[in-house]
Amino acid sequence: MIDKLREKLGEGVLENEALSRHCTFKIGGPARYFFIAKSKKEVRRAVEAVGDLGINFFVFSGGSNVLFSDDGFDGLVIKVNSSELTVYVMNCRIVADAGASLSKIVEAAMENGLTGLEWAAGIPGTVGGAVRGNAGAYGHAMGESVEEIEALRIKNKKSRIKNYGKEDCKFGYRESIFKREGGVILKVVLKLAPGDKNKIKEEMDKIFAARDGKIPTDSSAGSFFKNIEVTDEIVKIIKEHTHEDVPPDYIQKGKIPAAWLIGQCDLKGKQIGGAKISEKHANFIVNTGEATAADVIALSSLVKMKVRDEVGVQLEEEVEYVGF
Repeated sequence: MIDKLREKLGEGVLENEALSRHCTFKIGGPARYFFIAKSKKEVRRAVEAVGDLGINFFVFSGGSNVLFSDDGFDGLVIKVNSSELTVYVMNCRIVADAGASLSKIVEAAMENGLTGLEWAAGIPGTVGGAVRGNAGAYGHAMGESVEEIEALRIKNKKSRIKNYGKEDCKFGYRESIFKREGGVILKVVLKLAPGDKNKIKEEMDKIFAARDGKIPTDSSAGSFFKNIEVTDEIVKIIKEHTHEDVPPDYIQKGKIPAAWLIGQCDLKGKQIGGAKISEKHANFIVNTGEATAADVIALSSLVKMKVRDEVGVQLEEEVEYVGF
């Protein structure tokens, strides 16, 4: 099989590549086959190759927000490394390949006096991954700035390029059509607004300061669980279980932080194997150095059980499990 893949994709196809080397969690066994796609064209060639050969595949980019199995992945893992980006100041748009760093895009927006992405300062990963999961913070999310997406759709082992407008993307809380129904994002067009460069930088500095000391620096996948959307029923259930009121600012913002719910169960610092609930931020499971995916799964299961039993709320992972 490796020879057939190399016939189609070149000598860059690797065997038994450790996935721990390619994700922010630093966890994961070997990919049976591994390929770094340096352009949109190479992404499409790789997807079509696995279709022709009938093998499983997984596409990712920056490596945050993902937990790879200790057993690795039995198929081809495609890492998108295309990272071109262009800023059109007059039109207030940024056009970027899916593999472009989100932090570089935020910086480019600031340097060119374009506002709308300040909230994303300090968020790791790539713009393709951020759009796929509709990443967000401080009351904002990627879907607000998306104007158009170019993506690869796969059906019956055949691929075709399709363009999506904002409404077509069906953005929801940490959701999009690409996360629910598949498809590989190739290019992102963001529509921003003209702003004052100094004010944009000031706002970004505030965001950096707010994150500094709060977000753990240990290896992690980022926020592990989704926050909970506020409903009258949820507020009532939490009150019944904890005999405490949900803080008013959470109700006003419409989201109850998973970190607050986990904190109600006194789980900060809880550790299983090498996986630990961060003492800085309860919604981060960190790798203390030798964590396995099994450690993380065991700890996340404990968190979900405790929060369900003691707070009455069912948490759902934001992190994607791959290879399980």
